[in-house]
Amino acid sequence: MTAEPVAPSDDSVVTLCRDLIRIPSVNAGDGSGPGERAAAEYVAAVLDGLGASPQVVESAPTRANVLARVAGRDRTRPPLLVHGHLDVVPADAADWQFPPFAGEIHDDYLWGRGAIDMKNMDAIILASLQRLQALGEAPARDIVVAFTADEEAGGDFGAHWLTTHHRDYLEDCTEAVGEVGGFSITVADQRMYLIETAEKGIAWLRLVADGQAGHGSMRNHDNAVVHLAEAVARIGSHAWPIHLRPSVESFVSEAADLLGLPFDARGEQAPRQAEDVVNALGAVGRMLAPTLKNSANPTMLEAGYKMNVIPGHASAGIDGRFLPGGHDEFLTTIDSLLGPHVRREMVQDSIALETTFDGDLVGSMISTLQKHDPGAKVVPYLMFGGTDAKAFSNLDMRCFGFAPLRLPADLDFAALFHGVDERVPLSGLRFGVDVFTDFLRTC
Repeated sequence: MTAEPVAPSDDSVVTLCRDLIRIPSVNAGDGSGPGERAAAEYVAAVLDGLGASPQVVESAPTRANVLARVAGRDRTRPPLLVHGHLDVVPADAADWQFPPFAGEIHDDYLWGRGAIDMKNMDAIILASLQRLQALGEAPARDIVVAFTADEEAGGDFGAHWLTTHHRDYLEDCTEAVGEVGGFSITVADQRMYLIETAEKGIAWLRLVADGQAGHGSMRNHDNAVVHLAEAVARIGSHAWPIHLRPSVESFVSEAADLLGLPFDARGEQAPRQAEDVVNALGAVGRMLAPTLKNSANPTMLEAGYKMNVIPGHASAGIDGRFLPGGHDEFLTTIDSLLGPHVRREMVQDSIALETTFDGDLVGSMISTLQKHDPGAKVVPYLMFGGTDAKAFSNLDMRCFGFAPLRLPADLDFAALFHGVDERVPLSGLRFGVDVFTDFLRTC
């Protein structure tokens, strides 16, 4: 099957996103990839055409970031940071319907790695700025644009590096918008747009067990593999309690009303009721269920080198995520599950975030979404993963996820993140530019 042509008239966002997908800026997390330099040069060329004087800055060879500033109408106000990352996770072409870096268009979708996470938003940012320039307009205030490297591996070569080495470029920003917010879900035939006001913290752990090495045929009461396996099993099966953060309460309350389910945020049954509401949401519930509680999923195991040798050491990887305010409780619980023969090492410890769903910037997000989708509900939510907001919040910015997309009701949006056959609806991209352009006019 060949790709369908794209009409050039009003589809610059499609072209931009397609071009970016075709630049395979894969980040495997071990420094082995091509880096983000080619993608950075592409977006810098677009920003240069807007007169934004972009800077391409490398934290390491090929690990490139882009910074630019677009003048707004009111230059006395603090600028707004608009950020997107340029790296993508790997993709195995054998698993995909269409080549993951070809940027093909089929069935009114643009397919490819990064179509959702997050070259779609990169393209929406650029296309919105292009549209304003073409109309002879400026944003409401100065916009600092940051396109970053390394978000998919924690941001050490990207957002965190920028906040250290280019702090002067960013530190007058008091608010920021980035990925994984402003997308629609459909609940009981009602579209709801979810604005990210919070996200879980990250605690990636390495568990290490020590024991007595020996022959595989001998009885061994100090087997490192057994010690580790028992700890991993305890952690993997632990039932974490539900804690409802304000952003989760707001979302669950709105969803419960639409579904006709009970939810009393102050009642004793609130945790169970919240879980019932999320479970009733179907596919999108998988994306929101992790926002109810801390989590710790075993993801890696390593031990031994020969079938008949009991190793003296064994290790495991744990992907831990904790709610805002839940860091200490999370680690205390993990420590209680390790057992006497296993220790933990912290691989990454990144903060959780939460801000309130109020203020002029939030008002602008709500009004622009409802302008282009009248009758839609706009609610806050807590994001299950992590973004570059963790770095930018260290500069005292209020951080939001606002990458507007109107999505088909039957699209399993959560499955597209790092998934096979990642794709974005063309209509969603066009909607995103319409909304984001108006947002920049009023932000």
